[in-house]
Amino acid sequence: MEIRVEEIRPNIMEPRDIHTPVLLERCVELLAPALAADGAVFVDGTLGMGGHSEAFLERFPGLQLIGLDRDLDALRIAGERLSRFGDRVHLVHTVYDGIAEAVVDAGFTAVDGILFDLGVSSLQLDVADRGFAYAQDAPLDMRMDQSTGTTAADILATYGEGDLRRIFERYGEEKLAGRYARAIIAARNEAPIDRSGRLVDILQAATPAALKQAGHPAKRVFQALRIEVNRELSVLEHTIPAALSQLRVGGRIVVMSYQSLEDRLVKREFARVTASTAPAGLPVELPEHAPRFRLLVKGAELASPEEIARNPRATPVRLRAAERLREDV
Repeated sequence: MEIRVEEIRPNIMEPRDIHTPVLLERCVELLAPALAADGAVFVDGTLGMGGHSEAFLERFPGLQLIGLDRDLDALRIAGERLSRFGDRVHLVHTVYDGIAEAVVDAGFTAVDGILFDLGVSSLQLDVADRGFAYAQDAPLDMRMDQSTGTTAADILATYGEGDLRRIFERYGEEKLAGRYARAIIAARNEAPIDRSGRLVDILQAATPAALKQAGHPAKRVFQALRIEVNRELSVLEHTIPAALSQLRVGGRIVVMSYQSLEDRLVKREFARVTASTAPAGLPVELPEHAPRFRLLVKGAELASPEEIARNPRATPVRLRAAERLREDV
């Protein structure tokens, strides 16, 4: 669903007060060669409060933006922030695996640049009643799109011990997954677990004293719940191939991940499209077997100490980037 900028009004706070775009200058540097031409199309697949998009629209006066976000609050804030760019901005309420449909609906057949800044946004972390932050007591919601779907409280109320253990192990890489799952089942038999403060208390009580100095016991469980609520990994698995298919020759994509599970998916897909498909032993690589993309950075690029000092949320970022070399056969 595309949303006209002039229809959107802010309802929370001033975005510049709560959001510092991660690796902004590096993203601009990597995408600039694909976006310099007048009429270039740029997809911000994780619009958030529009910090990255605002910078791209300012620096490339002929640029058309398609901004995607599942969070209606983020779209309202970004819409106000970007309203001065008028009809150069197309905002779409969708999960980012809907990128192909969003591009078509905005009136384009292909795009020149794509940016994904994955994970939970500054808005979601900083607005306490969203329930993403274990440091603040709030309702256990964790939905990026609060207009639909299952909440974290729903999961804690309905999942069995085995399913809770599975998501804590898979999405949180939590070594105490079984112990925490049992503690949650026991606690919910006494009273519903519907606030973050109560969940933190349950996890702290279930953590052996010897391990309490090894980081906050709620960190990995909250990550796992958030990923399960928003289907983040399954959505991302479909998103990267869909995004790559939208790039025209010379188009570029930048993906920033904040935890290893996301980064592995991106790394795997980039490896697939940058590899030759020539059969082993073929003396000459035929054009149809040549890689369709090339990597723009070696491995996963990290934030510099200076970037981290300016913006501590850049600490875990892993950046990968690629450029399309040829069309699919």
